[in-house]
Amino acid sequence: MILPSPHLNSAPEERRTVVVVGAGPAGLTVGGILRAASVDCVVLETESRQFIETRPRAGVIEEWAVRELGRRGLSERLPERAESHSACEFRFEGERYRFPYADLTGSHHYVYPQPLLVTDLVREYADVRGGDIRFGVRDVTLHDLDSDRPAVSYRCPRTGERRLLRCDFVAGCDGARGVTRDAIPVERRRIARQDDGIGWLALLAQVPPSTDCVLFGVHPRGFAGQMPRSPELTRFYLQCPPGDDPENWPHDRVWTELRERLGAAGAPPLTEGRLVEKRVLDMHHYVVEPLAHGRLLLAGDAGHLVAPIAAKGMNLALHDAFLLGDALAAHVTKGDGTGLDGYSAACLRRVWDYQEFSQWLSDIYHGVASGDPFRAGTTLARLRRLFTSPAAAAAFAEQYLGTAPAY
Repeated sequence: MILPSPHLNSAPEERRTVVVVGAGPAGLTVGGILRAASVDCVVLETESRQFIETRPRAGVIEEWAVRELGRRGLSERLPERAESHSACEFRFEGERYRFPYADLTGSHHYVYPQPLLVTDLVREYADVRGGDIRFGVRDVTLHDLDSDRPAVSYRCPRTGERRLLRCDFVAGCDGARGVTRDAIPVERRRIARQDDGIGWLALLAQVPPSTDCVLFGVHPRGFAGQMPRSPELTRFYLQCPPGDDPENWPHDRVWTELRERLGAAGAPPLTEGRLVEKRVLDMHHYVVEPLAHGRLLLAGDAGHLVAPIAAKGMNLALHDAFLLGDALAAHVTKGDGTGLDGYSAACLRRVWDYQEFSQWLSDIYHGVASGDPFRAGTTLARLRRLFTSPAAAAAFAEQYLGTAPAY
């Protein structure tokens, strides 16, 4: 929401250089970069610290993002605790096809659940660097974004009083359900949307992974995936109708479908166990253009959402945050506005590349189960090409790992 600023006497007013709305990976990374540059900032978060440090979220981080976090001292424990992955495996037509992307590129994926990354980032920002972070805030509202003195107001969870933060810039990092995106007037933004008409049943099981890598099952009954999260936890996905009720998927049905869709000759059996999370995700995407309006700059899911098809969401959020944190620091400490001027365009180039790859991969995952024989046939042709053409394999690896030279 955006409103004219309240009268100065109606709310206690504080002055900050940057107000960051949202304490996810993007917001905390921006905050950490600003603290390292001695830029005065505050992070506002509607949830508690315990909640954001335990909320289950994606866990695949690309190698370039790990390097950037390490270079900035934002996640020193990640290299020791994350699992490094060098391959993935497709299963289709009853066979297994391992794709060794590290052999092709020299690059890896890292599996590091988002709660662990958020815990690292909160610790570095608040506990180590002394950053100001306010949890449990309510009724966050943005004001005067077209002026050179924008503001963010919120209701204090302890006192219930309304407070006003006057600032130079607002970083909108509050996710798909936040308020910052809607603060951009409708006539000043374009939102491109895509609904795949597909659902995924997202499952978290207290079982060890059955293999050492991510599995993609392309099956006439629907897609299935296995993504290791830790030695004791495994994420599974099952294609289902959009909007399906998780209660339609009892324990026995889930494991029967996983065994069927991930089955292949010579494959080790899945380890069956307790399901600790079960929810349905509808596969949809959006991109806001531009990612900046006045003194507001969007980052992460506030500005773009990519379905978990290619595990790109957290990586895009971190890419935005590196660019935004650096650009704000350069503007405040050196008077260099180049990064802010080019921020939206620089982010959107990678965003659209990742969206395109996710659409391509969605066609691969779901084509065989589409009910269209022609689409099923072209899907299998693409998969076979991936394992017989070095050029096709190299192109896939580059997109899967986000290692294109243009980045």
